[in-house]
Formats: sequence, C-alpha cells, structure tokens
Amino acid sequence: MIRTLDVLISLFGLLVGAPLFLALTILGLFDTGAPFFRQTRVGRHQRPFTLWKFRTMRQGTASVATHLADASAITPLGSFLRRSKLDELPQLWNVLRGDMSMVGPRPCLFNQEALIAARAANGVFDARPGITGLAQVNGIDMSTPELLAETDRKMLSELDVTAYFRYVLITALGKGSGDRVK
Repeated sequence: MIRTLDVLISLFGLLVGAPLFLALTILGLFDTGAPFFRQTRVGRHQRPFTLWKFRTMRQGTASVATHLADASAITPLGSFLRRSKLDELPQLWNVLRGDMSMVGPRPCLFNQEALIAARAANGVFDARPGITGLAQVNGIDMSTPELLAETDRKMLSELDVTAYFRYVLITALGKGSGDRVK
C-alpha cells in the first residue's frame, strides 16, 4: 500500500509541480550554472542509488554530510530552497523510480560509517529511504547517529497509512528545519 501511495503522490507532485520545477531549474542555472545536484547515497539493503536535489551550494563544494558542510558555500537561492524544502523536489523522481519512499529514513552517505552501523543494527536498511520522516520533523539530523538510527527504527515500526500521511502533511506545512549547516 505504501509503494502505491509513493507512486501516486510522486507522479502527482511531478505533474502539478512541473511549472515550479522548471522555474527553479532556470533560477538554478543563473545561481550556480548547474541547477541539479546528484550524489550516491545508501539505499534499501545498503545498495547505492543516485539521489537528486536542486543544488543549494556552489559547484565544487566538498561532498560531506550537511552538518559538516561549510555554510559559506550556500548560495542565496540555496538558502531559500533549503528553508522551503524545495531543494527536495527532484527526489520525487527517486520516489517514482522506487529508490526512495515519501516517508522513511533520510539516505546517508557511504562515508557515514557510524550511522550505517547504527542503522544496520536497528534494521533500518530493510526499508526504502525517504524524503521525510519522524527524525526530520523533529529536527534530528545525521550528527547524532545513534539517536537518528533509533528514531528511524521507531518510525518504521509504527509506520502505517495514517502515519505516512501525517509525516507528509507535517513536512508540507513546514515542520522541521530542513538540512542544517553549522
């Protein structure tokens, strides 16, 4: 049932959001010269996949977890995209493809070994990674791997259709801080 919801919501979002997607792509061309950012992330069963986002940092910025990134690399448009969470819009394509779900643990980088170990110990990799979830709406980021993995496990153990829609709605209404850079 969750996969069906993922397909329907992502397809709807891509179709209805197409004008916004186009506008942000054009703005991104002027802002950084390359409006899209893609990165290999850890997916379901620890398999790699390519995550797509709108670029929020200058090209050439080090590929590290957001909490370790240099805040001065964020562009003015990027700051707006992060605050509004519009930088996540291209991930609807990842959801449609089946790489991700609308709701699930945020996908980490392969160099985040402590988080990978904690998530593996908690069975988190049995699920598709998601755009939003319990940790995101509560401001828990990847700088606290054990807490994040435990929160992901809790969310997955309680995830049903009602919780799924609750997380999507809470995120759409602006709860959570988005990707924080120190």
